[in-house]
Amino acid sequence: MELLMWTRLPLPMDWLTIALLLLFGLLFLVAEVIFIPGTTVVGLIGFALLAAGVWFGYRDLGSDTGHILLISSLAATGVLVYIGLRPRNISRVALNDVNNSHVRDVRLPDVLPGTVGRALSALRPAGTVLFEDNRREVTTRGEFVPAGTEVRVLRIEQNRIVVESVA
Repeated sequence: MELLMWTRLPLPMDWLTIALLLLFGLLFLVAEVIFIPGTTVVGLIGFALLAAGVWFGYRDLGSDTGHILLISSLAATGVLVYIGLRPRNISRVALNDVNNSHVRDVRLPDVLPGTVGRALSALRPAGTVLFEDNRREVTTRGEFVPAGTEVRVLRIEQNRIVVESVA
């Protein structure tokens, strides 16, 4: 009966198990901070493993050893975060390039009514017109305009440029 009672008590964690918890916690933090930053799950698992290792260290190895494990874990985590936040490491995952390009907004057309251009293709009633250096798809009111004819912009309707022959 007495043997059965001893089997129900929780066994103290072995120091090797605690060391492995701390080691894997630090490895997960290294993976989060240096190799795959921004995933968060890996970092949370690392912190959980570190916390479990420190807690089991306090519980099974005593408060002096627990203090040493806590301080060394905090120091190692601080060093990892410092290494991960250095500019050289941040530049691998941060946006460093400036994008100065723009998108043409059809609500603000660059071809205004009254602008004159030359038809590059026959307009039957749609086709291509060259306005200065800009090629645009245009449409007429229904009439045929041969290629090479000068055309003038009548109006802009939603996303369509309506033109007529100048001649």
